[in-house]
Amino acid sequence: MPGNTRYEELARSITERYARLPNRLQGIARFALGNPDAIALSTVAQIARDAAVPPSAVIRFANALGYPGFTDLQRIFRERLVARSATYRERIEALRRGGDDEGHVYPQVTASAVRELERLRDHGDPRVLAAAARLVAGAHTVYLLAQRRAFAVAAYLAYGLAQLEIRAVLLDSVGGMLRDQVRSLRHDDVLVVASFRNYTDDVVAAANTVRAQGGSVVALTDTAVSPLARSASITIEIGDDPSVPFRTLAAPLCAAQALVMSVGYVLGEGGEPAPSERQCNRSRDLRPASVSTRRAPLPRV
Repeated sequence: MPGNTRYEELARSITERYARLPNRLQGIARFALGNPDAIALSTVAQIARDAAVPPSAVIRFANALGYPGFTDLQRIFRERLVARSATYRERIEALRRGGDDEGHVYPQVTASAVRELERLRDHGDPRVLAAAARLVAGAHTVYLLAQRRAFAVAAYLAYGLAQLEIRAVLLDSVGGMLRDQVRSLRHDDVLVVASFRNYTDDVVAAANTVRAQGGSVVALTDTAVSPLARSASITIEIGDDPSVPFRTLAAPLCAAQALVMSVGYVLGEGGEPAPSERQCNRSRDLRPASVSTRRAPLPRV
């Protein structure tokens, strides 16, 4: 099978074949989708080290996608990089990958956070963010779910959306009632989930349940091959760098803030649901939200 000739087609092909790939090749797939610049500029040895696989696995990954060799696959990533006009900083950083400093913690953590934010800035799709904002703004109730490391993302979204007078409920699994809460979602509710490698089983299961019920799911996750992406109506990809020992929350929280601000813009444009819909009483576990008929201002995020 001939290889794809455009990056978008290649990324879609990787996503479609992901579940059938061996574990090592799945690791390379996650790395490739999360770090396309590194694939474009790094050697096979560097990629193998950062993806924690033997160099031969990188070659097998290219072959599995229909390319005779790694350089043929890498050419697609390089064409994408040229089209995007990558900065010198990005290119140098990719070439220097693997040269870890043994300095203090602050430089290491902040450097990692800066790289995450730059990747989100340069690779985040504004159309996806806008579509997610419209879906959230039009929901009767927005349910928010994240656990472990990603819990802060859901907590911030609950705060930010509440400032916009959006009916937002943070699912915290108290009393082991998470499954029952998820099953009670209405067709016009939206579940916003956040989880990153290594993914939380309960969050993935909740997203699967809502999608099976015909509901809408917005996922904040790392790559297109995340298990959340399979159930999501809209996926906001943050990116992933397996070579970083301690991943920060800088990019996920920035994406969450961007989503809240985007929802605010939608409401400011008159895209909010009718007040009567917002104020309807339900016999479930929620009390009616206080709603203003004025256009909601952007929150102090």
